[in-house]
Amino acid sequence: MAVPMLTEEQKSEALKKAHAVRSQRTQLRNQLKAGAVSVDAVLNRMDDEVVRGMKVLYLLESLPKVGKRTARRIMADIGIDESRRLQGLGSRQRDALVAKLT
Repeated sequence: MAVPMLTEEQKSEALKKAHAVRSQRTQLRNQLKAGAVSVDAVLNRMDDEVVRGMKVLYLLESLPKVGKRTARRIMADIGIDESRRLQGLGSRQRDALVAKLT
């Protein structure tokens, strides 16, 4: 796989964009933990780059009273791989996830 040659300016812009996405994802996780945002609302924002790139495991671990074990058990029950991102979920998996958490 060829690595693209980027100028210093392009590298800087890419780093800024990555930092912005990470900070927005952290804010979203904090909102989930506080109960200000529901899982259903997050899954309905699939056009947002921040949401699409988030791992399902991180989403579940951000919920109140859901730890690492519970999140992994929920994913195993539904049949979602631990490395899956939200953009990779099928409609049945999204529906099952919402049903399991409500």
